[in-house]
Amino acid sequence: MSLETAQRLAWNLACTLKVVIILIETPDGYHAMPSDDFDGDVDQVVREYDVFAA
Repeated sequence: MSLETAQRLAWNLACTLKVVIILIETPDGYHAMPSDDFDGDVDQVVREYDVFAA
């Protein structure tokens, strides 16, 4: 998935599900997932989308 598509998906998921979503970079491209489900290397995290942050 391209970076632009992944960013839009991540923001949409964060707003819709009302959970913190992270965007990670892998050898296969970019992926969006809930932060609670991520247990990998923190260096993979590109951005965190938190709709509750001020």
